Amino acid sequence: MPKPPPLLPIPFLCRTKKRKTIITILFFPFFVTGCLPYLYHLGKEQSAIILGREKIELVLTKPNLDPKTKQKLNLIREVREFAIDKLALNEKGGFEYFTELNREEIGWNVSASESLNLKSYTWWFPIAGTVPYKGFFNKELAIELEKELKEKGYDTRVRPIGGYSTLGWFSDPVLSPQLTWPDHRLVGLVIHEMAHATAYLPGDTTLNESYASFVEEIGTEMFYVAKEGENSPHLIKFKKEKLKRESILKLLKQYADQLKSVYESDKEDSSKLELKKSIILDFKNKIISENLIPEEKSKEFLVREWNNEDFLGALRYHSGEVSFFSLFEKSNRDLSKFHKEVQNLFSLPEESRKEFLEPTH
Repeated sequence: MPKPPPLLPIPFLCRTKKRKTIITILFFPFFVTGCLPYLYHLGKEQSAIILGREKIELVLTKPNLDPKTKQKLNLIREVREFAIDKLALNEKGGFEYFTELNREEIGWNVSASESLNLKSYTWWFPIAGTVPYKGFFNKELAIELEKELKEKGYDTRVRPIGGYSTLGWFSDPVLSPQLTWPDHRLVGLVIHEMAHATAYLPGDTTLNESYASFVEEIGTEMFYVAKEGENSPHLIKFKKEKLKRESILKLLKQYADQLKSVYESDKEDSSKLELKKSIILDFKNKIISENLIPEEKSKEFLVREWNNEDFLGALRYHSGEVSFFSLFEKSNRDLSKFHKEVQNLFSLPEESRKEFLEPTH
């Protein structure tokens, strides 16, 4: 691809607040008709993030730096070094800089799916390919797009952005909202985003995110075992959350299969919509009955609207765990070899990659 005139970054991939990501690519600035306001918004905010960076090592020398910020930044430096030396992750994955934002969230993403089909609404960008998200640094703009998609009949969701990556195009900074995260999640964030800069296939969001999530999980465990030992309190908390997440994901997959069966049936659309409501309500009740969310949040969870995009949004980042682990074992648990094995998947046809993530046997 020829190098375009002035480059304008476009956030195109976002994740939920816990660990989720917004990825930025470089894009032809005035290539798409009707996109100028969007491009200007993104370019302005992206420039502010990059131009507002300060080297973490310099931030740490400030006399009035509060102890909590200092502890978090030191932790990030430690994880970055571990990720490069022990996890074989790309040193261009960022986290050398810090940027203070004047807002509580990094940004927001909009995602959508068909109402009677577990199929994501997608956008297309050069380099990134087809992706199921559109990111904004302004919440009002995100809500405006969500409204447009709702009016067209799509199931939608607006989510706060938790992570941020330019896939190695720039040295991405840690952003001030991320310093509010618990330590073990911050560790996971650094590893996850650095994984994106290590192996990334344009257009295959599920493979990219599931790979990064797998590396995040094994990398977080390795980090705390090396730092604090097998009885690390951070590791114990991490494993407890992981077990709960795995239980929730198992139910998500189970009920997503039920929804898929309904959508593929010959029933009338009105009947499908009623069955959809019933299945989602059963799913919520199952989550509550198995104590997979705190009791004080169960009422709120029960009344909260759920739709297809909630199922797709969760499963998008946690597919193929068994297959990735088998690939890890095949690599003799050598992460340098493992990353290369993942990159080898990139040459496979789309259906073969899907089979890897959703094995039928």
